[in-house]
Amino acid sequence: MIPALLLVTSAILFRILVGFFGPIDAVGWMNFTPLAAIALCGAAYFPTRYKLTIPMVSLLLSDVALNVFHYHASMGSPFVISHYVGFALIGLLGWSLQNRASLKTLLPASIAASLIFYFVTNCISWLYEPSYPKTFAGFVQAQSIGLPVYNGATPAWMFLRNSLLGDLLFTALFVACMNFGRKTSRHAGAALPRVA
Repeated sequence: MIPALLLVTSAILFRILVGFFGPIDAVGWMNFTPLAAIALCGAAYFPTRYKLTIPMVSLLLSDVALNVFHYHASMGSPFVISHYVGFALIGLLGWSLQNRASLKTLLPASIAASLIFYFVTNCISWLYEPSYPKTFAGFVQAQSIGLPVYNGATPAWMFLRNSLLGDLLFTALFVACMNFGRKTSRHAGAALPRVA
């Protein structure tokens, strides 16, 4: 579990550093974060009491650092809350895979996680952003353009692309860390002499 916790700590720092110093557009690093992988894999691998708490605390810590100190955004906005809803759903997906957690099950689940997050956040965008008409055409526009603050220069599908790439990469890293941790703990346990 130690390698996974180190990965979680590194992931929080990665999100904060990219938020503070990375480019602002989706062509750069926007939405290329490890948080969905932490929610998915944490729920699949961590002990029950940590399955959802570690991912949500990771999101909260990085949100406070970014939204309060950098973007000066409200933590209670529907857009921020939609992130928590999306990550909670991703955590529940990971929890459903806890008895079958492997690269073979978690990589496809990370694609589903990206789609879940994309759909939830863009639906909230459509519901709460006044410039979207509350019609089917407005819904389609929200799913393709995303927040109007990006002036249409950065379509929502680019955020989805970055989410997919980040989720796949960080899920693979998380699974590798868990496998490494299990392997080293087995070898360490085997090397210890038996005590009578």
